Amino acid sequence: MESYLNQNFDVKAKHSSEEEALEKWRNLCGVVKNPKRRFRFTANLSKRYEAAAMRRTNQEKLRIAVLVSKAAFQFISGVAPSDYTVPEEVKAAGFNICADELGSIVESHDVKKLKFHGGVHGLACKLKASPTEGLSTTDPSHLSQRQDLFGINKFAESELKSFWLFVWEALQDMTLMILGVCAFVSLIVGIATEGWPKGSHDGLGIVASILLVVFVTATSDYRQSLQFRDLDKEKKKITVQVTRNGFRQKMSIYELLPGDVVHLGIGDQVPADGLFLSGFSVVIDESSLTGESEPVMVNAENPFLLSGTKVQDGSCKMMVTTVGMRTQWGKLMATLTEGGDDETPLQVKLNGVATIIGKIGLFFAVVTFAVLVQGMFMRKLSMKTHWIWSGDEALELLEYFAIAVTIVVVAVPEGLPLAVTLSLAFAMKKMMNDKALVRHLAACETMGSATTICSDKTGTLTTNHMTVVKSCICMSVQDVANSNGGSLRSEIPESAVKLLVQSIFNNTGGEVVVNKLGKTEILGSPTETAILELGLLSLGGRFQEERKSCKVVKVEPFNSTKKRMGVVIELPEGGGRLRAHTKGASEIVLAACDKVVNSSGEVVPLDEESVNYLNVKINEFANEALRTLCLAYMDLENGFSPDEAIPASGFTCVGIVGIKDPVRPGVKESVELCRRAGITVRMVTGDNINTAKAIARECGILTDDGIAIEGPVFREKSQEELLELIPKIQVMARSSPMDKHTLVKQLRTTFDEVVAVTGDGTNDAPALHEADIGLAMGIAGTEVAKESADVIILDDNFSTIVTVAKWGRSVYINIQKFVQFQLTVNVVALIVNFSSACLTGDAPLTAVQLLWVNMIMDTLGALALATEPPNNELMKRLPVGRRGNFITNAMWRNILGQSVYQFIVIWFLQAKGKSVFGLDGPDSTLMLNTLIFNCFVFCQVFNEISSREMEEIDVFKGILDNYVFVVVISATVFFQIIIIEFLGTFASTTPLTLVQWIFSIFIGFLGMPIAAGLKTIPV
Repeated sequence: MESYLNQNFDVKAKHSSEEEALEKWRNLCGVVKNPKRRFRFTANLSKRYEAAAMRRTNQEKLRIAVLVSKAAFQFISGVAPSDYTVPEEVKAAGFNICADELGSIVESHDVKKLKFHGGVHGLACKLKASPTEGLSTTDPSHLSQRQDLFGINKFAESELKSFWLFVWEALQDMTLMILGVCAFVSLIVGIATEGWPKGSHDGLGIVASILLVVFVTATSDYRQSLQFRDLDKEKKKITVQVTRNGFRQKMSIYELLPGDVVHLGIGDQVPADGLFLSGFSVVIDESSLTGESEPVMVNAENPFLLSGTKVQDGSCKMMVTTVGMRTQWGKLMATLTEGGDDETPLQVKLNGVATIIGKIGLFFAVVTFAVLVQGMFMRKLSMKTHWIWSGDEALELLEYFAIAVTIVVVAVPEGLPLAVTLSLAFAMKKMMNDKALVRHLAACETMGSATTICSDKTGTLTTNHMTVVKSCICMSVQDVANSNGGSLRSEIPESAVKLLVQSIFNNTGGEVVVNKLGKTEILGSPTETAILELGLLSLGGRFQEERKSCKVVKVEPFNSTKKRMGVVIELPEGGGRLRAHTKGASEIVLAACDKVVNSSGEVVPLDEESVNYLNVKINEFANEALRTLCLAYMDLENGFSPDEAIPASGFTCVGIVGIKDPVRPGVKESVELCRRAGITVRMVTGDNINTAKAIARECGILTDDGIAIEGPVFREKSQEELLELIPKIQVMARSSPMDKHTLVKQLRTTFDEVVAVTGDGTNDAPALHEADIGLAMGIAGTEVAKESADVIILDDNFSTIVTVAKWGRSVYINIQKFVQFQLTVNVVALIVNFSSACLTGDAPLTAVQLLWVNMIMDTLGALALATEPPNNELMKRLPVGRRGNFITNAMWRNILGQSVYQFIVIWFLQAKGKSVFGLDGPDSTLMLNTLIFNCFVFCQVFNEISSREMEEIDVFKGILDNYVFVVVISATVFFQIIIIEFLGTFASTTPLTLVQWIFSIFIGFLGMPIAAGLKTIPV
């Protein structure tokens, strides 16, 4: 079976979503009772093809519009734009431009129209907004007017399906519809021959069973849809930095309005259409919208920013002009019909299992019906009444047909692929509470098979709360952590203090602002915050004064490939003097220096002795697990053009700072837990190798037999050297994004590992995409990184990654437990009814009883077993890896062992039951069949408990932690008593004696020691 499944029902969790592979397994899926329900959580390929065509059309239209408008501008510079009349309702609200006009300016890249309205500042005035202070929202009525006229920043969403729609979909089950017809015919014939109400019992019994199955199924499906809806809402929670009411603040993108001033940086997604206000080196990737792979430079000459595009480089402020469904992105999203997520590998595999067993079940159902009908005809032939048919005989024939259909109901394990969805929905909801947001369903499964985690250091293994604790400024070491505010300033020459303050406050991606409460607040990455704190507190600098005194000419934001950032400023003394400041990885910036500021504040050549001294200090800081940054400057005597790159050498070293970023509590224990679970943890960082090694040892990642390597050394290695080296690598320092990508690709392809990778920057996107599971950081991560990831770690904590791995294993094993349980019921129900029909000409389990059994094993079984929470024992097993079989030998052993036991018991009761229990009289067969049905159900109840563990004998451990399991088992037993004792008329049962009840429970319970014995058999 496994080889057939791998050949025909194998799709990869990632890297494979070719529509051919998805189409292939759908075509092979036969014997589907309810396509609407079975394929609800699979991608709608026809809609997807349709959506792709629409996307291409829209992108082409937009691309041509942009190119035409740009070309046309060259020729129409002398033509005046047509007059624009402000609509009355817009004027009445106090605005001087309407939403349509705003939309047309940005969407068409219409520079002429923009100039006509007075440029960006003119539009801000017409929108009653300020380019520096943003919107004023003090008046609520004014805010609602703005929303009414210009719209809100939300896209059209599909409506939530009602509960009754799920009921309707559950009724689409072909077998239930056939049974419904049988019930209707049974009612008509029964009432015609036996009168009301006696003749209606069989038909009403089937109808009641169908309704029960439908409502239980619909309730389960509806709850799942609500869980997915909640998760979708979480996925869409995106915040941006906005200046509103004069204060910079974090705000949801859905609260943005035209006139808002948004701050964008590398990796951000543009949240609405807008216009560039100020910024440097802004490069935008518009491929998601226009299909153009060539990035676009955005500046004062080309100020148009489109919603849905990504900031590839630089940073800027933009003013929002158009929001929501008025933006091109909104229109594109509305045009695209949701194609749905790709189905997960387990969903496809279990569709394959359901298909195989369904075909077998269909064959058995046809044969069972043929045997029962043949037996009836032979009986009538022997009595010579084959031409005379009574109503009772017609009902008997109908009952045979109903039994055959119900065998198909039980035999086709429609619940298998749906159990995957149920388990994944449950896990995703719980993981959300554990600070992990799953973006792609398949990641839940794949994470359970992970064999390697490649983790970032900063913010994942460490707390990301950084402070400068040591410095080596002007060739002398200072302990910043123990110095009082301003004391560091007194130890450094005044000229060096001025240089440092100038460098810190101008060459930064952060900002110092005054918040609503009037307190000074530092915004920016933890590294920038630490450096700005040094400038404010230890050096006594004033951020706003320093920024106003210097004019910024060019900014080169931090880049993980160059590992440094730079700025060129015009000095305040006048005369147009220019100075470049740079800061970044200590070794890299120091290598770009040829001078140094000495202890007297003088600039002297950087000789070999000074270089060695500074390198020793860098290594000393690094060995204390400090991140080191070097700050340097250069006076640009020969002038500088903003189009040029900032020089790469010739700098003067001012100093080196050591930043402490403590290891997160619990990381060491989590790394040890991973090691015991067979998961290798590797640290991949851009930091200095000595800092990385110190932190890795503290976390327990770097062991005596492991290797720490630098990115530049790693990328020079040949393929043969990598084969020997990669298994030993535990730390990679000074790595570039491509080094990370290469390591992940080698581990996946050459070593067949299942790799999870963490990332937070835009440049991590290739590695996140290449990995089997991409884990983006929720706090430090950029929108580009999050979009490329499968799971978002909301608290940026390594321990949460281990929790995700635990949940992944739990999902995988829970589904295995359910498959084992369901296949056992399938096998026994099939064989019992088939063999009984063949040998006795009668089926012991009626249609109503089989429907009840189907509900126990399908919906209720999935609820009980597929929602088992994870336990610590899961992390003591080795991972499944890439090549593990889903239906293991241990599962086959348990399935076959239990099936044989249950079949022997039921067959014994059929053969000897009447004599053992002294049953005689007209109701003896009914009582025996009731006893068989009761024993069969209790066998399933105790088998469900045994299925909680596939290898362990103690199946009661932690049973009370899963209240769903306890409720399902209790409800099954309760309703079984009701069916036997009170619903006999409808379910073809009769009340049992106390001895018979005890016997039924004992027979069921006896399956547990047998299951325990089976687990001791090695496979």
